[in-house]
Amino acid sequence: MTNAITIRSVDKPGVLKEVTNFIASMNINISYTHLYMDSDEHASTYIELEDVDDMDHLVDELKKLDEVVDVTISPSMDEVWGKRIIIIGGGAQVAQVALGAITEADRHNIRGERISVDTLPLAGEEKLTEAISAVSCLPRVGVLVLAGSLMGGTIGGAIDKIKNEYGVKVISLNMVGSVREHADLVVTDPVQAGVMAVMTVAKTAKFDIDRVDEVL
Repeated sequence: MTNAITIRSVDKPGVLKEVTNFIASMNINISYTHLYMDSDEHASTYIELEDVDDMDHLVDELKKLDEVVDVTISPSMDEVWGKRIIIIGGGAQVAQVALGAITEADRHNIRGERISVDTLPLAGEEKLTEAISAVSCLPRVGVLVLAGSLMGGTIGGAIDKIKNEYGVKVISLNMVGSVREHADLVVTDPVQAGVMAVMTVAKTAKFDIDRVDEVL
């Protein structure tokens, strides 16, 4: 089970190290963390934790640290935002894929799922390669949809890396270029591509992307 806390602390060097060392000393694993400034003097750190036997005790002990202002128990990002669909490519195609993905996600979320959709209109081989590679740094990504008219070159290598090393499924529109050869699924209609992306990660859908061996 994943637990989450938000720690508000004094903004100065070494605070994050002190907090994480203390959590590690209690034999608790940190699975995800995100630090952000909330004022000129204070910063907040959202932390997802595993193997917590007594959350209330952990919170009480963290509050005793000199630099810590407050600690609150938070819902995990998985509970709030759920699995993520990332759509990258040309603006018009991205908008159409997002239409299908958001419509389908709404249908599943009403039934208890949590699926969110992120978009990035972008063009150019170098920029697309960088963006696709950066997907590996994002949490909870289930599917990447590449929406455009032409993609190839170094983009193919970036696709293979996030597929093989991070388990991200990749759906491509039926476009010109070598990207189709690297994707798990090629879909001609952009709205349908968005629908398929959500169905790939939804527990309430009966769809296995690995069993589809054709262009849709």
